[in-house]
Amino acid sequence: MTMPNFLIIGAAKAGTTSIYRYLKQHPQIYMSPSKEPRFFAFEGKNLDFRGLGDEKEADFIVTNIDVYRKLFKKVTNQVAIGEASTSYLYIAKSVERIKYYIPKAKLIAILRDPAERAYSNYLHLLKQEREPLTDFAEALAQEEKRIQNNWWSFWHYKHQGLYYVQMKRYYEAFEKSQIKVYLYEDLNNNPIGMLKDMFGFLQIDDTFTPDISEKVRQAPRLPKNKALESFLNQPHPVKSILSPLLPASLRDKLVNKIRYLNRGKPKLSPAVRKQLIEFYREDILQLQDLIGRDLSQWLKC
Repeated sequence: MTMPNFLIIGAAKAGTTSIYRYLKQHPQIYMSPSKEPRFFAFEGKNLDFRGLGDEKEADFIVTNIDVYRKLFKKVTNQVAIGEASTSYLYIAKSVERIKYYIPKAKLIAILRDPAERAYSNYLHLLKQEREPLTDFAEALAQEEKRIQNNWWSFWHYKHQGLYYVQMKRYYEAFEKSQIKVYLYEDLNNNPIGMLKDMFGFLQIDDTFTPDISEKVRQAPRLPKNKALESFLNQPHPVKSILSPLLPASLRDKLVNKIRYLNRGKPKLSPAVRKQLIEFYREDILQLQDLIGRDLSQWLKC
């Protein structure tokens, strides 16, 4: 049965969902109906992740080769066949399993400023109401304990950003010609150019232009003032007094407007960014040499 001949291996929170959607538009590409089956990361594993809500994530992970192959049963005449499991970059065992099953596969990585990636990862779980800690620094301090307690890898905010260590495994196992690395900045600054370059790497028609008008929102809008958010969402004596004075339609519009103004995209604090940059510094410097890209922006506080 058909197996993929290319993989987007990561990184998580680096635009891979958008790229998956754009690639699906190309008539010569077949993408797995499940964006992230994560088979090569967890083949044969009895999944027992202990983080909040992790049991639901485990339901979507494919651990059996026959089930995995069925994801590609509808392939017809497509040239490039792929999927986009971001766990493959971080989970070390992925490399040898990919090498075993699809040794000639083309491998695509999109890398994002690791400090910003970690924070985006944290906000993602915070928005899902799975992350119990509302202070990012505190969540980072708990990371080692969470890893020891077998929380799913998506909770490994800091460690997922050690790209040099992760990419080095792939360069050691595969030919350099099989690997293509992009930066998140490439996607933001010139998405069409990046996608056409990707088409060329996959040896398909690079004159095709995908529709990129629909973008996947990365950063969630979270409450700036939690007391105000609570006031809007919960019963309150003042609201009981005001409600009869305003028509329901006007009242709803006013509440929605206030809620929108009270929400924003939280910024990573300079102090925490500085801490993370020190953690990543050596890895970033080594990664620059490995992939031949200037990453000096990632080192700025």
